[in-house]
Amino acid sequence: MIELPVISSSNQGRPRKPDWLRVKLPVGKEYAKVRKLVDQYKLHTICESGSCPNMGECWGAGTATFMILGNVCTRSCSFCAVATGRPPDYDTEEPQRVAEAIKLMGVKHAVITSVNRDELKDRGAEIWHQTVVKVKELSPETTIETLIPDVKGNWLALDRMINAGQEVVSHNMETVERLYRPVRPQAKYQRSLEQIQRTKEAGKRTKSGIMLGLGEKDQEVYRAMDHLVEHGLDILTLGQYLQPTKLHIEVAEFVHPNKFEHFKEEGLKRGLKYVESGPLVRSSYHAERHVNV
Repeated sequence: MIELPVISSSNQGRPRKPDWLRVKLPVGKEYAKVRKLVDQYKLHTICESGSCPNMGECWGAGTATFMILGNVCTRSCSFCAVATGRPPDYDTEEPQRVAEAIKLMGVKHAVITSVNRDELKDRGAEIWHQTVVKVKELSPETTIETLIPDVKGNWLALDRMINAGQEVVSHNMETVERLYRPVRPQAKYQRSLEQIQRTKEAGKRTKSGIMLGLGEKDQEVYRAMDHLVEHGLDILTLGQYLQPTKLHIEVAEFVHPNKFEHFKEEGLKRGLKYVESGPLVRSSYHAERHVNV
């Protein structure tokens, strides 16, 4: 097999990003419109909290990924830019505000995600359920993807989260099994696989995402793909990990676009229905394409 190029990040200081990771600054009328609505309705977006490199492109197209249940997470994943701590009480009016904003934006496909709320008995499932229901009430033609957190084995909470009328349910694996301890210390690889399997058994279109460039081996990526297919996954996204700050886990390598294309081909060979793979791909990137695969 021909080795495809990567750029090591082991040099002194923070490595320079390769050209294929450069993005335009967010500008334009549609971007300004979304910015205004997000501020007006006091909403959180993973676009901002997660430092997404595609924010300019997506907001410029009039779409955004809304983050419910606040912007403070109970987990301390080493890759994530979202704040960690004890979240304040959740806002019971948030489902209505999110629904109104989505209606005003006129989006055809909405993505909703949340922080982990491990301190809540139902993991925030009721707010999840009500948000999807409210969006469907105000925008019945809008399709919805929910990117849900790990429910820590609370399968009753999972049922409530995923049975509100959304078309796609996503739960990110984030990395390969060997790297779970340094990358997702409060998560369990097998538990996330089981969550995906239970979601599939509930009749939902299933989706997950993995970051590359954390030091994973090719065979570990293939193995993760095989596990995901075995547990009923339909859609997989693969993107480059980018270090949010110096306090987060370092990038091990910058993976070349050709390597991403190779992984896409491998995923399809293994039985995945759709693979979105590229350096700038994130969980909700081109999410509207994943509704009917």
